[in-house]
Amino acid sequence: MTFDSVHRPSPCKAELVAMLGCWAATGDVLSGDPAKCKEVANALFNCMRTAPVSPKPQRPSINYHLSKLQRKVK
Repeated sequence: MTFDSVHRPSPCKAELVAMLGCWAATGDVLSGDPAKCKEVANALFNCMRTAPVSPKPQRPSINYHLSKLQRKVK
């Protein structure tokens, strides 16, 4: 793991923390009253729906690494 992958900004961090806090306060994720965390759940849903998706960083292919290794072996 690199420093950048650990400290990437999370666009819905506050909403997720609020959702987890609501679940902890109600005592159960599957509580009998779904209205308890409805506002928080809607906020998280809307945030995740509108959050930008970051592209995966391109990793060099296996052929790239094999060609580097082949140069060192010769």
